[in-house]
Amino acid sequence: MEIPKGVLPAVRNMKDFDKAIKSSHDSIVLLETRLSQLKSLVEYTRRSNKMVLVHFDLIQGLKADEYGMEYMVREIKPDGILSTRGNIIKLAKKHKLLAIQRMFLLDSMALDHNLKLVDRFKPDCIEVLPGLMTSIVEKISQESNIPVIAGGLINKEEEVSDVLGAGAIAVSTSNTKLWTS
Repeated sequence: MEIPKGVLPAVRNMKDFDKAIKSSHDSIVLLETRLSQLKSLVEYTRRSNKMVLVHFDLIQGLKADEYGMEYMVREIKPDGILSTRGNIIKLAKKHKLLAIQRMFLLDSMALDHNLKLVDRFKPDCIEVLPGLMTSIVEKISQESNIPVIAGGLINKEEEVSDVLGAGAIAVSTSNTKLWTS
C-alpha cells in the first residue's frame, strides 16, 4: 500500500474541499464531516484520481468500533484512515486499509505512551502532532522505524522543509497556502 508523501491537504471544511481536489497533490485527508456526506466526498476524490484518507475519529455519526469500521470498508471505501485509537488502527489493518496512528504529544509521558501503542498496534504510518517538533519527529522515526507524517501548527514553507528534513515523509496541513507547494 502506498504511503503518501510531501504535503497532504487536510480538509477541515467544505469550502476547502475544492481547493484540495484541484491541488497537484496525490492525496487528501478528510478531517471533519458528517457520515451522510462522506461517501460522496470519497467518490468525488477518487474521480479526481487522488488517494483519500479519512480521519475516523472526526466523522460525525460514525462509531469507533468494529461495526463502524465494517461500514467504512464496505460502503465508504477510503484508501486509509487516521485515528488515535488502537482498536481502529488494528481494524483498519485487518481490512487492508492504510492505517495511520495519530499521536498528540503534550509531554514526555504522552510520547512514551504513544510509542507503546505504536509498538502494540503496528500502524503503517504515524502522524505526530504538533509537527513543529523536529527533534521528536526524528526520534519517533528512528525508534519506531515507521514512516512519520507531521501535522499541526505548521504554517510556513520553511517549517515544511524543516520537518521533512527531520525525517517526516509528509506534512498534513489544513493551511491552504501550503497546498500550492
